[in-house]
Amino acid sequence: MTTLVFGHKAPDTDSTGSPLIWAWYLGQKGVEAEAVLLGEPNTEAAWMLERWDLAKPRIISDVEAGQPVVIVDTNNPAELPAGINGADIREIIDHHKLVGGLETAGPIDITVRPLACTATIMHDMMKGVEMPDWVKGAMLTCILSDTLEFRSPTTTDHDKDLAVALAGQLGVSIPDYAAEMFAAKSDVSAFSDAELLRMDSKEYEVEGVKFRVSVLETTAPEIPLDRKDSLMETMKTVAAEDGADEVLLFVVDIIREEATLLIPNDRVKTVAEKSFGATVTGDSVVLPGIMSRKKQIIPALKV
Repeated sequence: MTTLVFGHKAPDTDSTGSPLIWAWYLGQKGVEAEAVLLGEPNTEAAWMLERWDLAKPRIISDVEAGQPVVIVDTNNPAELPAGINGADIREIIDHHKLVGGLETAGPIDITVRPLACTATIMHDMMKGVEMPDWVKGAMLTCILSDTLEFRSPTTTDHDKDLAVALAGQLGVSIPDYAAEMFAAKSDVSAFSDAELLRMDSKEYEVEGVKFRVSVLETTAPEIPLDRKDSLMETMKTVAAEDGADEVLLFVVDIIREEATLLIPNDRVKTVAEKSFGATVTGDSVVLPGIMSRKKQIIPALKV
């Protein structure tokens, strides 16, 4: 049976590129594997597919019992298909903290390393394997995306050194390439408010309060912020539909290296003040230096 390789729901660049990379690698080892997605890729991930002439993986909504799978770029059951614990999980490759809740039929290979990007881990695991340019290109795109071109505090020297090496092998200028990536990521005009709120989001619970923590990374923050009123109104609907108590939306300005948190109500105001020491006077607050959900936002959340 074909092994399915996938990342988390609301697939970003790393959760789109890494399944393609690992499915290719498994194929090199004689394992029949297919990269799939758990939703539509975001605009930057779609740009990566076009840039390297890659077909968009098919989208699945669940997995059948006994289906062999490899999970990449997450280990959180809330970000995976409902039937994940009935699947035959063969391997997990990730760079996030362990959440718990996944069940396996027996011992499996698990690789979790404190690096900025899953693709960096995969490159280390694939040492000595000759890689085609599209694999290197996908790796480079994933690393530059997850590190925000080395601006994110999650960036390690290892991530940066690998990205520089891959760019050199591909004859790519990192500043020019990253500018194209971020322009694609910033083009969100075609998306509804609900789609924007779910596009790059994680479920997280703090002291019994369930949050959907959404991040929009952009070089043009004025585009989503011009829709601030309608976004805040839509937060109520998205929270109700997704079983969350609150939606937190952080608009990350890649160039200015800051985030703007929308403040739709008093509870989110309290979260902003307790979590980030912010003084909130209106319906949004700027948080200087906040770039990473994984390292700076989620660990700081208080209610």
